[in-house]
Amino acid sequence: MAELNHQPQTRMTQQRAVILEELRKLKTHPTADELYQIVRQRLPRISLGTVYRNLLFLTESGQITKLEIAGNTNRFDANMQPHQHVRCVCCGSVADIHSPVCEPAIDNIHVPGFARILKSRVEYDGLCDACAAALARQEKVAYYPDRA
Repeated sequence: MAELNHQPQTRMTQQRAVILEELRKLKTHPTADELYQIVRQRLPRISLGTVYRNLLFLTESGQITKLEIAGNTNRFDANMQPHQHVRCVCCGSVADIHSPVCEPAIDNIHVPGFARILKSRVEYDGLCDACAAALARQEKVAYYPDRA
C-alpha cells in the first residue's frame, strides 16, 4: 500500500501567481504590507492575511526569500541568485549587493548551550543616497543657518 504524502497545497493559485509576479517586478524588497498594497491594485478583494499566507508558502517552497534583517520588519526578495543586502540605517530601505562575499564558515564553531549552528549570513548597514542627501542638508543648515 502506498504511503500517503501529506504536503501543503502546491497549486499555483491566481492569488499566489499575482503575488509572485508583483514581487519579481520589484527591487525594493517590500514588506508584506507594501506588497499587499501593490497586489490590491490587481486583486482588490485580496486580504492581507492571504498575502501573508502566500508569502510564507512561497518562502517555505524556496521560490522567494524572507529577509530577516536585524531590527527590521521582514522583507521579501524574489531574486534567488546568491547575493547579500545592505540596509539603510535611517529609512530601512534594502538593496542588493551583486558581488557577494563568502558567508562565514560554520563547521568548527562551538557555542555552549547550542547543539549546532545552522546558518550564517553577512548583513551590511549603510546610508542610502536619499538619506545621505537629507543629512547633508540638515548639517548644512546646522552649520550655516544663513545659507539654508
